[in-house]
Amino acid sequence: MTDFTFHDMDSAPEKSKPLLENSLKGFGMIPSLHAVMAEAPGVLEAYQKLHQLVLDSSFDNDEKTVVWQTISVENACHYCVPAHTGIAKMMEVSDDIINALRDETPLPSEKLEALRTFTLAVMRKQGNVGKEDLEAFLGAGYNLRQVLEVILVLSQKTMSNYINHIAETPVDEPFRKFEWHKK
Repeated sequence: MTDFTFHDMDSAPEKSKPLLENSLKGFGMIPSLHAVMAEAPGVLEAYQKLHQLVLDSSFDNDEKTVVWQTISVENACHYCVPAHTGIAKMMEVSDDIINALRDETPLPSEKLEALRTFTLAVMRKQGNVGKEDLEAFLGAGYNLRQVLEVILVLSQKTMSNYINHIAETPVDEPFRKFEWHKK
């Protein structure tokens, strides 16, 4: 595997430095993923913008966690599952939800399970979901805006999951206690 540079404020390309500053302000550190992405300033900028758009979406914290983790678990992302476990805990998402997502067991509510099912349908069918997929999602209490927001989150997580696979990004120290491996 090619060795990627894990950039810091000294080694990063000039256009990535203000973006890494954003990471420091937001996380109190430069996450390893951001350090890798800094090699291509446009990638890091896109990821940060997507992240903010997801935070500003109509999904509540439980729902954001469901979509983030469903995608990361499906893609077997060794980095994102522990990171989003820690983030979910900071967002006060219940351990019942966190563990069900990590273990791929039923979620504690039918509505959240419908969100996971729809997210998986979008991923596995590469967006070619059927009428029944949409009807089940909408019937669970979601709306057309949220259909599109699932795709927004999928865009964000595809970037991070794929980059983490290719770069073999090490899990950041604060999230190592949430280590995870696909069953």
